[in-house]
Amino acid sequence: MDHVVVVGAGLAGVRSVESLRGRGFEGRITLLGEERHRPYDRPPLSKAVLLGTSDDSFVDTDLAALRADFRPGVAAKGLREGVVETTEGELPYDGLVIATGSEPIRLPGEGPQLVLRTLDDAHVLRAALVPGARVAVVGAGWIGAEVATAARKAGCVVTVIEAAGTPLSHAIGEMGARTLPWYEGVDLRLDTMVSEVVEGGVELVGGEFVPAHVVVSGIGARPVLEWLADADIDLHNGVVTDEHLRTSLPGVVAVGDCANWWSRRFQTRMRVEHWDTALNSPDVAAATLLGEKAVYDPVPYFWSEQFGHMLQYAGYHPAGGRVVYREGLKWSAVWLTAEDRITAVLAADRPRDLVQGRRLIEAGARLDVERLVDPDVALRDCVV
Repeated sequence: MDHVVVVGAGLAGVRSVESLRGRGFEGRITLLGEERHRPYDRPPLSKAVLLGTSDDSFVDTDLAALRADFRPGVAAKGLREGVVETTEGELPYDGLVIATGSEPIRLPGEGPQLVLRTLDDAHVLRAALVPGARVAVVGAGWIGAEVATAARKAGCVVTVIEAAGTPLSHAIGEMGARTLPWYEGVDLRLDTMVSEVVEGGVELVGGEFVPAHVVVSGIGARPVLEWLADADIDLHNGVVTDEHLRTSLPGVVAVGDCANWWSRRFQTRMRVEHWDTALNSPDVAAATLLGEKAVYDPVPYFWSEQFGHMLQYAGYHPAGGRVVYREGLKWSAVWLTAEDRITAVLAADRPRDLVQGRRLIEAGARLDVERLVDPDVALRDCVV
């Protein structure tokens, strides 16, 4: 293999370049980035950048030292075996890494709306969050909650509109109700759907109008797959891969937000749109491209900073049949199987529970429920 093309210059793309070189690949590497910025991290966009404590989140890497031909502003437009079609012509490859990530879903309507996915998005939104501005955030998921946090801190009048009955419902189900007290000072509208974005605000299903100077869509994201529509590659909620991150097309792997991989641990397909996936999946993908034996089987992990609290999650809670709470101002929740094996942990301002819980999930540990409910007992001391 003489030439590897990496499509997508986010964290997953950069880590793919680093992993290939780290595993001894000496051939050519071409890195395509649709944006004209150099590679950057996305989590700080809704945190430090939006809050104004940082202006960028560039990844600390030296692409020149890695001998990568970085082509900013170049997008992939199509794929056939051995060739990526780009906005600058055809690019042959021997190995291909698909790292195109995901893109935000926009609300219907002709009115102006903002999203938060890119560095430019973050700067535009930050400039709009001025004291007294009416801000309507549609979606009380991870991004919506973090945008609402920044807007409230900036002195905006904030309305959050959520179709489900609790915040974070899509991610953690009924557990999201535990964050309701955090929304003090925010007009939180649950069980409420937006009909369309119009000039000056949003129309709700049922006819009510919510005035807003700024409308932010935080209703989720979809994998970037349009450029693969005519390719002979298996697509379903992302680019379908096996546990080695190998796709159905020879010599092609997928990483990060756009990869839908098979989890041996949880015996299901997973597509996780979080930083930890972009950070760690490229090493397995690089090994696979180079003919080595490697399996991607993580305990998914992500975190969110919202309303002065740190929420951290690890695991896959649908694999657990019941929830055990560790109560207190700083609380956590643990999901267990019928055999009391831990499958997931959600920690609110209890980082120790997260760290220990993640290790226990990796180990497939069984827990003593009577000890587990006591928040003063360390999770590691609950193992049967």
